Amino acid sequence: MTTNPAKALILPLSLLAAFEIWARATHLQSDSLASPSEIVMALAGAFADLSILAATRDTLFSAFAGLAIGTVIGLALGIAFGISTTLDRLMEVTVEAIRPIPSIALLPIALIALGFGYRMEIVIVAFACIWPVLILSRAAVRSIEPRLMEVARALRLPPAQRVWKIVIPAALPRIFVAFRLSAGIALIVAVTVEIAINPLGLGAGIMLAQQALRPDLMLAYLVWIGVIGYALNVLLIVAQNRLFGRAALSGDGQ
Repeated sequence: MTTNPAKALILPLSLLAAFEIWARATHLQSDSLASPSEIVMALAGAFADLSILAATRDTLFSAFAGLAIGTVIGLALGIAFGISTTLDRLMEVTVEAIRPIPSIALLPIALIALGFGYRMEIVIVAFACIWPVLILSRAAVRSIEPRLMEVARALRLPPAQRVWKIVIPAALPRIFVAFRLSAGIALIVAVTVEIAINPLGLGAGIMLAQQALRPDLMLAYLVWIGVIGYALNVLLIVAQNRLFGRAALSGDGQ
């Protein structure tokens, strides 16, 4: 059932209006909170001086580069494990031992090896994005109709053509779902790395605002990150539904 967007906005807008009234009535002075009107003004100021746009560029570059690398690696491994049961069993312990490691736990190693900057952030984002793609693509390959694989064998297709012409097209809807999940993870991890240690992007902007005792600007950055994440998810859902239709819904489980 489709929800009316206007009705969906009633509750959050009512809460924001109530908070604005309370903040003005109490003459709110805080190092961690700001009224919605102050947040909007801070966001407008950050756009005016282009600082938030430069930070957005840095964060999205790292997030998308890491997402691309992680998707390629995860897809290659997922297809290989899905096709070869023997390889999957050989690598099962290794994968399950590495997969639970939080990507942020790699920060000390990545910092020593790569230093500050894009490379460190991209590597950590890529590590985080590998696993959803690997797991879902492996499951997608295993769920391919056996008759399709029999046709490929009957046609005596080489392994590379079998993957390109049979496996990937049949598994693509679920692979795209994995990509969509990884896109959200990429943004979260990129901002987290910037908050924790990397002095660039939206996460660094949050920390600079916090150190300057600017809660309005700090919350403005948070709101903008939420807008980016929401917009990215909506774009990917629209693309998923247009590319795959009902197959996307069955692969997504929604």
